[in-house]
Amino acid sequence: MVLTAIILLIILGVALMLLEFFIVPGITIAGLGGFALLVAAVVVAYTNYDAGTGHSVLIGVAIFTITSLSFALREKTWTKASLSKNLEYKVNEKEYKELNIGDLGITISRLAPTGKIMMNDKYYEAHAENLLIDENSEIEITKIKNIKITVKLAAQTII
Repeated sequence: MVLTAIILLIILGVALMLLEFFIVPGITIAGLGGFALLVAAVVVAYTNYDAGTGHSVLIGVAIFTITSLSFALREKTWTKASLSKNLEYKVNEKEYKELNIGDLGITISRLAPTGKIMMNDKYYEAHAENLLIDENSEIEITKIKNIKITVKLAAQTII
């Protein structure tokens, strides 16, 4: 029964360590918990068995952890789970060249500070200048840099 508990502690500890490496970045509960479970497995082995068994479990934990991590870090391990298609799409920059500073449009969604606008019957993503702008508000373009549009409330709608 104790041997089963030791094996389960080791497997769960390594699983939490792998979870820490691949899913939850940084030092979190998963990593600390996994390390604690590995230490607990070794402590249980030393307290319930003789020193030789404790040493064997300690070495086994180290080998199993290193082997599991090296297998999980291999490149071919994640090929089925990862994206293999490269996206080669670009934003149509010609549409942005039709816009000019001072053009008027309307917000489609709330700009808080980023949202959707409609200019010349086309949809764009825009950034509000220093404030939030509600949906269906008339806006004016204040700056266009590359494909980033900055807008403010149109002059006639400011209260």
